[in-house]
Amino acid sequence: MGEILALTGERKKGPAIRRLMEEALQQRRRAQVAQRFLSGEWGVELESFESDQERDRQQAQAIDP
Repeated sequence: MGEILALTGERKKGPAIRRLMEEALQQRRRAQVAQRFLSGEWGVELESFESDQERDRQQAQAIDP
């Protein structure tokens, strides 16, 4: 229990355990989100970003042929 108190920085057992559990749940959620991106289940659509980049490239080429 002393290690948990030191790790969390809390002085009482209840808040220390609560904080440790919250951090564990956050870490698990982050891992699940990362896994969804890595598996391809989730992704990012960058169509407008990519088209803006292409337009900027074409404008730069037109200015500096």
